[in-house]
Amino acid sequence: MNNYDHYTYKVTWSREDEEFVGLCVEFPSLSFLDKNRNTVLEGITDLVKDVVADMGANNETIPEPISEKITVVNL
Repeated sequence: MNNYDHYTYKVTWSREDEEFVGLCVEFPSLSFLDKNRNTVLEGITDLVKDVVADMGANNETIPEPISEKITVVNL
């Protein structure tokens, strides 16, 4: 089962929208806008949570979090 908290999130300012925008690397088509930075992070996280639940209910392939793909190599 995928944990939506393990995805890679980004909050940045959108000059065009004059609001903060929340993004998720693993779901590039999703975004969430708000004037409040904290609201944006919560909003994009909740949106991803809902999308992951919907994908699971429809037996769709859910993207693996990037953080869980990283392999540490000892040199």
